Amino acid sequence: MGPLEIVKLDRLMQRSSGRSQVVIGLIDGPVAMDHPDLSVAHIREFPGQHGASCSLASSVACLHGTFVAGMLCARRGSSAPAICPDCTLLVRPIFTETPTADAQMPSATPEELATAITDVIGAGANVINLSAALAQPSSRGERQLEQALDYAAQRGVLVVAAAGNQGTVGSSAITRHPWVIPVVACDLQGRPTAESNLGSSIGRWGLAAPGQGIVSLGAGGKPQTSSGTSAAAPFVTGAIALLWSEFPGATAAQIKVALVQAGRPPRRTIAPPLLDAWAAYEAMSRN
Repeated sequence: MGPLEIVKLDRLMQRSSGRSQVVIGLIDGPVAMDHPDLSVAHIREFPGQHGASCSLASSVACLHGTFVAGMLCARRGSSAPAICPDCTLLVRPIFTETPTADAQMPSATPEELATAITDVIGAGANVINLSAALAQPSSRGERQLEQALDYAAQRGVLVVAAAGNQGTVGSSAITRHPWVIPVVACDLQGRPTAESNLGSSIGRWGLAAPGQGIVSLGAGGKPQTSSGTSAAAPFVTGAIALLWSEFPGATAAQIKVALVQAGRPPRRTIAPPLLDAWAAYEAMSRN
C-alpha cells in the first residue's frame, strides 16, 4: 500500500483534481517554475523580498519548495503525489537560497513567519502549508506569530504545519496554537517516525501522514526522495484543498472538524491519529 492509499487520499483524488478557486498558500522555499511536471498555469507568485522562482537549483530552499509544490500541484501521472493540480498554488518564499544543501528542515524567525502568514491571507489563501522550523525564538516574535495565527482563524484560513523533526516531546508557538493542524510523519504502517516531534497539543489537534521515502519533484527535473514532517504536511493540506473543492460552501471549521475529529473520541495522547481523507469526505457529505 502506498502513501496515498494509507491515508485514503487516492479515493478522494479519483473524484477531484481540485478547483482553481481553492488557493493554497505555500510558505516555503522558491519553486522551480520551469519544471515540466508543474502546472504553472495554476501557480501564482507573491512578490516578496525573495523571488518565487529558484535562482539556485541546488539550494536546499529550492529543493524544499519544489518538492512540496510537486506534492500538491504537479501534473497527475508524474513522479509526485500530485494531490490537487487544479488548485491554485500561491508561492510565498521565506527561505533564502544558499549553495549548501543539507537534510535539515529550513528555518525562519517567528517574525518572518508572521509576516508571510499575513501576506498570503491578504492575497486570498484558503489554506496554508507551513513546513518550517522556528529559528531565533523570542517572546516578541512569538507574540507576533500568535497574532498572525489568530488572524488566520478569524479569516477562516486553515493552517497546516509540519510538527518538526527533532524527535522531542513538547510544542512550539506554531504547534500549540489551537487553530493549527500539526502534522507528524509516519511510516507506511501508520507508526510515527522516531524523528517526529510529539506533544499534547500535537496529539490533540494534529494528524499523522506518510513521511518516509516520499517521492516528488526535484529542482533539476529528476525525482527527489525526502522524509520527515515537511513531506507529511502536504498530504493534509492537499486533502483540505480537495475537500474544499468538493464542498465549496463549507466553512473552515467544518472541514477542520471533519478531518481532525470525525468519528474519533477526544484524545489524551501525544501522538495524533492517521489522516483519513475519505472518512472526512463522508463526514462532509452527511452535513
